[in-house]
Amino acid sequence: MRLTLKVWRQAGPADRGGFRTYQAHDVSEHMSFLEMLDVVNEDLLATAEEPIAFDHDCREGICGTCALMINGMPHGPKHATTTCQLHMRSFHDGDTITIEPWRARAFPVLRDLVVDRSSFDRIISAGGFVTAPTGSAQDANAILVPKDQSDLAMDAAACIGCGACVAACPNGSAMLFTAAKVVHLALLPQGQPERSRRVLAMVHQMDAEAFGGCTLFGECEAACPKEITIENIMRMNRDLMRATLRDRGDREAEALA
Repeated sequence: MRLTLKVWRQAGPADRGGFRTYQAHDVSEHMSFLEMLDVVNEDLLATAEEPIAFDHDCREGICGTCALMINGMPHGPKHATTTCQLHMRSFHDGDTITIEPWRARAFPVLRDLVVDRSSFDRIISAGGFVTAPTGSAQDANAILVPKDQSDLAMDAAACIGCGACVAACPNGSAMLFTAAKVVHLALLPQGQPERSRRVLAMVHQMDAEAFGGCTLFGECEAACPKEITIENIMRMNRDLMRATLRDRGDREAEALA
């Protein structure tokens, strides 16, 4: 295949940036999207031009590092597929493909297609963990968990933190990501001792990172490569309401003491 690529190029955070047009020749339908970009970069290096900067790591749809807007869609046209799992057979000879970085205020562009997603790391650091020492690994059936609860927890834990939900959301909200990280612990026995503190801390950090508010457009669910549903947002909101009321009651009781 022969393709025309319109790629966002930006030298740094302070640079204005803009689209550059490149030709991709002899593209095999069996290539992944990232392999196609590798070939384009080899051609650019051969002409002493700066290669296109883009994030990648495992290239197996696990790490969440690959993060590209392809023809206006996070991760491209295929449902439940990360950029690294997208193959060129999803396109046609002669197609023009527009490639951009995630567009969100909380994800500033570092260079070309690379954005700073450290805001996600700070949300996780605020409470997306269990602090109780658990010792060595226990037998699988040592802590009984109902099957329906474990299934819901595993579905939420599938989040790879790629940021497609934020890029797809008209408000630039991180509610689906935060909800997935809150809910998968809230559904398990190990997450109960810190359940209230966790949701308050993580939602507070999410707001501090200047993500937009959630108005349940549902674009996040549609763009998620792991098919995480907005039902998790509802579960997190219920936990947040309970935790907020409990925290308010505790503070009022302290003031009266």
